Amino acid sequence: MNDVVTLPVDQCRSLSVAILQHHNSSRGNAECVTDALIAAEIDGQSGHGLSRLPSYAAQAAAGKVNGHAVPVVHPVGAAAVRVDAANGFAFPALAKAISELDSLVTETGIAVAAVHRSHHFGQAGYHVEQLAVRGRVGLIFGNSPKAIAPWGGHRGVFGTNPIAFAVPRTNQAPLVIDLSLSKIARGKIMVAAQRGEPIDPGWALDPTGRPTTDPQAAMAGTMLPMGDAKGAALVMMVEILAAALTGANFGFEASSFFDADGPPPGVGQLMIAMQGEALSGGSLANRLETLIAAVLEQPGTRLPGSRRLAARADAELIKIPRSLYEKLRSLA
Repeated sequence: MNDVVTLPVDQCRSLSVAILQHHNSSRGNAECVTDALIAAEIDGQSGHGLSRLPSYAAQAAAGKVNGHAVPVVHPVGAAAVRVDAANGFAFPALAKAISELDSLVTETGIAVAAVHRSHHFGQAGYHVEQLAVRGRVGLIFGNSPKAIAPWGGHRGVFGTNPIAFAVPRTNQAPLVIDLSLSKIARGKIMVAAQRGEPIDPGWALDPTGRPTTDPQAAMAGTMLPMGDAKGAALVMMVEILAAALTGANFGFEASSFFDADGPPPGVGQLMIAMQGEALSGGSLANRLETLIAAVLEQPGTRLPGSRRLAARADAELIKIPRSLYEKLRSLA
């Protein structure tokens, strides 16, 4: 198909690193960000993949994101740290948080990292999966620029506020549950806008509060929360955990992830790591497999994340829209 370009993973990786370095980012940060973007593409999550590069590059070039930032860790207790992302990309700060949590949780059984002055953190599951492959149970909560209105309202206050959970499995990839609290991830609407495609009804409202299938109107309006009023309450809970508890900006205070205008977004993430086997008295692995067997014995069921793992099986090539590829070539 002429509207799609298929590239080897290594070529995509080199292209991404080159773009970020060319747009005022250190090589280390460029590589850390690229690892996350490529992982999203491989997992079939293009809304958190290379489609983000043009806005990342523009923000780094403008100084809205500090592409040379070095995260700083501040211990605040025996099992807790604050991580200052220094208005840089979220990925280096969260990599630092993961390293700190992995070290702390061995002694404490549970540990928490509060990240502030942060940015878009991509696939939430990407981060907690890195804890799970180290044998930890992980949770993460993140807030984002305003996109969801309080239930009954029509002006955005909260972000789509993704959450994710990961737990290790014996001799298998971790079980990862990753979801945005809007009915659909905002990145998917961004991809639809890039491709000139309509979105499904029931995903979003336009700026006047009316349902829309126009992705541009949806980006200017608000997202609908999953679970309606109950989902809106969950969105608020995550806003408190990820922003109030970390000392970060609320969604209505944060600038956009999608353009280079305004000050740094300054959002937050809260990450928790647990020593599952210790907390369960050594029974977590067996109890988890008992639960999974009970789920899968019914025809038509599947585990969360199974499509993501299936997408990884064909990980040598990445397909992106030709229009995006041409844009990335021009940026490099």
